[in-house]
Amino acid sequence: MLPEGVRATGLTRGEATRRARDNRAPMHLIVPFAAPLPDAGRAAARSLPRPVLAALRERLPETGRDEGDEWSLSPPHERAFARAVGWVGPDGALPFAAHEAARCGIDAGDLAWAQLSPVHWHLGTEQVSLVDPAALALDEATSRGLFEAVQPLFTGDGWLLAWGRPDAWFAAHEGLADLPTASLDRVIGRNVDAWLGSDAAARRLRRLQAEVQMLLHGHPLNAEREQRGLLPVNSVWVSGCGLRQPVPEAAGVVVDEGLRAPALAGDWAAWCKAWDVLEAGALSELLARVQRGEPATLTLCGERGSLTLGGTPATAWQRWWQRWGRTLMADWLEAL
Repeated sequence: MLPEGVRATGLTRGEATRRARDNRAPMHLIVPFAAPLPDAGRAAARSLPRPVLAALRERLPETGRDEGDEWSLSPPHERAFARAVGWVGPDGALPFAAHEAARCGIDAGDLAWAQLSPVHWHLGTEQVSLVDPAALALDEATSRGLFEAVQPLFTGDGWLLAWGRPDAWFAAHEGLADLPTASLDRVIGRNVDAWLGSDAAARRLRRLQAEVQMLLHGHPLNAEREQRGLLPVNSVWVSGCGLRQPVPEAAGVVVDEGLRAPALAGDWAAWCKAWDVLEAGALSELLARVQRGEPATLTLCGERGSLTLGGTPATAWQRWWQRWGRTLMADWLEAL
């Protein structure tokens, strides 16, 4: 999961876009979940007109592809963000937690951080799945109360814990410097067992996770939530481990996450509506930059890989050649 808000320089998307326009600096727009993996999502994508994206595709050459599979710990949009801002790290060990902790006002220093997301694990007939944390509607008072309850489990084992916001707590420990963990965006709605890891460090983390689960089971704050018809917080998800790395403001990276929630929920009608909003907003802003001859980059991400358009806008001859040789939009994106 990318850092909270929009997410490049700590600005909202509109503010980041205006600043990039005012400074004539490059703008790099990253769009997560632009290509569905499920068959129902692909069918929805094939019926969707995307004229602004088609215009960008016509004017900007393809400059790169990131090819992978849906089982990587870091999803394509996180890898794209890391490349754009110059972060280095192996799969599952990109330092989103340290970056987000700093955005929450925590002094990240030179410690290795992880994000602890309070979550609900749903016990089904065949698997345990992770519910989207947004469904918890966790308020600050409850979040702080649960955080204070689990804190001694970690601090007694040499961890430093800090509360960041209702849906994000943070932990620092020397063992987190290069610990690979799965992004929340990989696990939401899926079997958690496939993403927990099995090496020694992962097993130590699972022990702490189990202790948190036992402590939260029957906790008065959870009992109160259940009386109000809300899901209890019964676990935490650990992600984004590593030492903080800088995010240069000049990178001009803007992430639009409008497609994320409906894609994770499998709500393809809402996903199509979110595409309409994306076309009218961020993509239109990027197209306007291209039409003015300003530098612009677009990275479209699926669940396996991503592709990037950018560089100098194409000439009329190049646009004609690119239009002649293009595949259908849906076919073009389905490889992601």
